[in-house]
Amino acid sequence: MFDVAVFGSLFLTLFVIMDPPGVTPIFLALTAGRPAKVQRRMALQAVAVAFGVIAVFGLLGQQILDYLHVSVPALMIAGGLLLLLIALDLLTGKTEQPTQTKDVNVALVPLGMPLLAGPGAIVSVILAVQHADGFGGQLSVWSAIVAMHVVLWLAMRYSLVIIRIIKDGGVVLVTRLAGMMLSAIAVQQIINGVTQVIQNS
Repeated sequence: MFDVAVFGSLFLTLFVIMDPPGVTPIFLALTAGRPAKVQRRMALQAVAVAFGVIAVFGLLGQQILDYLHVSVPALMIAGGLLLLLIALDLLTGKTEQPTQTKDVNVALVPLGMPLLAGPGAIVSVILAVQHADGFGGQLSVWSAIVAMHVVLWLAMRYSLVIIRIIKDGGVVLVTRLAGMMLSAIAVQQIINGVTQVIQNS
């Protein structure tokens, strides 16, 4: 049987971690200057990449981490460092000269991973899959994962209307604000990783 409690719990957890409203300004900043068709494609690519990563780790996550001898705190610190580099680019305006190659890269990194499919979401999914009982529990978990990615896609897809309203000056402001937000997320993620390393040692 479908477990509504498991579905709701994981969906809310992923919503808080993946934060569609918070991702929106970062998405707008990273895709600024691209044609609307390219921006829509990037939104779909980013969500597809995030879902692919989450699905792989949901199915094989613990085995992958064990095989590579990678701890969850190390994953968090690495993701935080990558986000910090992207945040610095946003703050210094280095993303304002896009190329076609860069369009693809931005959809994959940092939008797909580690912004959407970050360590927090990956760990939550690994634990949810491990603790799900029977077919009903697994169905509830994977339904929550799919529903969350649909919400993410809708948030980014329809946020493109905002660009037409705020024009170029607003985009620059959003880019700088997104850089500040992303740098704060990155630093917090690194701190959390370092704290877990200290606690486990």
